Amino acid sequence: MSADVAVAERPIEARAAPPPKVARRRRGWFLPVYTGVVVAYLFLPIGVMILFGFNDLQGPRGFNVTWEGFTLRHYSNVFDFPDLTSALKNSLLIAAASTIVATALGTMIALALTRHRFRGRGGTNMFIFLPMATPEVVLGASLLSLFVSMSVARGFVTILIAHIMFNISYVVVTVKARTQGFNAEWEEAAKDLGATPWTAFWTVTFPLISPGILAAAVLAFALSVDDYVITLFNAGSTLTFPLWVAGASRFGVPPEVNVMGTILFFAGVILAVASVLFQRGRYRDAPQEIGPPVAGTGFAG
Repeated sequence: MSADVAVAERPIEARAAPPPKVARRRRGWFLPVYTGVVVAYLFLPIGVMILFGFNDLQGPRGFNVTWEGFTLRHYSNVFDFPDLTSALKNSLLIAAASTIVATALGTMIALALTRHRFRGRGGTNMFIFLPMATPEVVLGASLLSLFVSMSVARGFVTILIAHIMFNISYVVVTVKARTQGFNAEWEEAAKDLGATPWTAFWTVTFPLISPGILAAAVLAFALSVDDYVITLFNAGSTLTFPLWVAGASRFGVPPEVNVMGTILFFAGVILAVASVLFQRGRYRDAPQEIGPPVAGTGFAG
């Protein structure tokens, strides 16, 4: 009875009043507005590039900076510049080849770093990050010195070697983010069921890490097409798309450059969206493809 009286006599603490709705509303609009301004700032140059691809530039081809009317003719004669077409072809070939080689080598390095313990593993991790942390001017000059000291003629092959070199680091970092969360017991379960190591890799490991490999390949391709500084040091007489545009900008940029830039931009967007959708599909289907090992058996469900 005395306990009930003590509880009844205890003063009731006043609850703090909720913050006014007006102040909460004021705080709520700042982040969306700030994000919208930053996104608009990032995409404004791309929008201008796309817009001036439709500019009806008349007379001598100069700088495409004054709006003179709407036209679609630049899309029909986009390949009328042989040098520009050849430069774009070189960029795409180099990007495709360097992406294939860098993705294959980088994936193997990422698997070795995350699945095996060996002497020098820490140093290898450090050296993988060096090309990403080193300024491109330094990398380009270093590769140029290497090729000159070995009397290697600069051209298509030297650009390809340079792009493979700096792309490997990005591939390793991207694939490692996927392989670090991989459960090795699933592959061991496949081996217990009679699969060879090669079969276990292609049927269990590769499908699960393929979203990371695809993301790394898309990133490597975009970096290769976009690169200017390292390519400039090691190109020799070979022209790529960035080199041609930089050279032409001293006299004028024709609208066809905007058209090709627009095509490359939307191709990159399509690849990025496809990569995201593929990864989402893999994440959704992964538990159905192979489940966690059954306790006490070592087999996957």
